[in-house]
Parts: sequence; C-alpha cells; structure tokens
Amino acid sequence: MDDISRQYLSFKLEQEDFALDIAHVREVLDLTRLTRVPKAPEYVRGVINLRGAVVPVVDLNLKFGRNLTADTVHTRIIIGEVLVAGEVITLGVMADSVQEVMELDPREIEPSPRIGLSLDTGFLKGMGRRDDEFVMILDIDQVFAADGLDFSGVGEMAEAAC
Repeated sequence: MDDISRQYLSFKLEQEDFALDIAHVREVLDLTRLTRVPKAPEYVRGVINLRGAVVPVVDLNLKFGRNLTADTVHTRIIIGEVLVAGEVITLGVMADSVQEVMELDPREIEPSPRIGLSLDTGFLKGMGRRDDEFVMILDIDQVFAADGLDFSGVGEMAEAAC
C-alpha cells in the first residue's frame, strides 16, 4: 500500500463496522421495493430498477452467515461496481445503516487477521483503526469471487418473471 490516504464508506452490519473503498461506491439509496428473482441464492434479495437498469441487490448479512437485514428507516442499499467473473457489474449491497465517508492513512490499516486454517479472511483488505475500535475494510470483489456467481442473467430472469 502507498502512503496516500484513502477514503472509505463506513456502514453497519448488525453491530459491526465495515467499510468499502469509495472508488467502488457509486451512490447510496434508501431501501426501496425489491423484486425477488426465482432460484437466486438466498442472499440475493432481489433486483431494483435504477434509472432503467436492473441491479441485483445482495444482503451482506446473509452472505456472511448472519441474520436477514431488517427493513428499517436506517437500512440502505450501497450501489457499487464489483468485478465478478472478469466482468465489472453494478451491484447493490444492503447495510443496516451507512455511517460516513472516512479517510484512513495506510498506517491506520492493519493486515487482515489470520484466524486458523479453516477461516477465510481473503475478503478483507484489512482492519482500519478508528479511535479505539476497528472497522473491517472489505475487498468487495473478493466477497463474490469464490461464489462463481454470474449476475449477467439476473436482469433477463427478472424481466421474464414479470
């Protein structure tokens, strides 16, 4: 990593703090109605219409083996670009709440913890230090890399279901 400070969008999943490199984030939306796509993995909560484009929305809580993200006034959909199967796609990720855009100096980021051989932490870029707490910095491309998911057909499946 270089010595240039980077900006991250911080958000909550349950009570844990996470962050995404702002370069991956296009916008943050209030929770809107999702159209469920048949036969999609459980953590793909559905699709939304974003200015005429069909965008899949993933529940990161479910993806990480947690509880379903509750639909509250604080729930947000973070729209970003993700590299999946060699293709950049627009994807929404649900978060319990969005906190702030924060700046972290590379010296404030610790390497991802190595917690035994059976726990894969490859989806973490590192652990950012903010005051006395840590924020887990996600490598959003790696979150979906192991799935082998192909979101290219989601739009067609959603249109066919209507």
